Amino acid sequence: MPIQVSLLAIDLAKGSFQVCAVGPDGTVQYNRALSRTRLAALLTEHPTCIVAMEACATFYHWGRVAQRHGHEVRLVPAAYVTPFVKRQKNDRTDAEAIAEAAMRPTMRFVAVKSAET
Repeated sequence: MPIQVSLLAIDLAKGSFQVCAVGPDGTVQYNRALSRTRLAALLTEHPTCIVAMEACATFYHWGRVAQRHGHEVRLVPAAYVTPFVKRQKNDRTDAEAIAEAAMRPTMRFVAVKSAET
């Protein structure tokens, strides 16, 4: 039986990206590092879901990539992610914190800008 994923939380970096997949019931299905090409392939091949990212230098680009493939994009300001980091700060815990913040019903998100603006 294939795993059900309702949210992909992505901690963006320069070379590798940490992706935390969360199921419909809120459980973490997997949390692994992907290269730039594997992340692009994941966004292309994955059924539509919510893609959450922390606001940083490249989040507009990856937000537009995810939107092109039908995903709902939620860009979370970094200040709103920090309270959800449960233990020492690293890519793995950051991805889990992004997922936790994105699932909050009252969370405010940043809109994805077009390449022209």
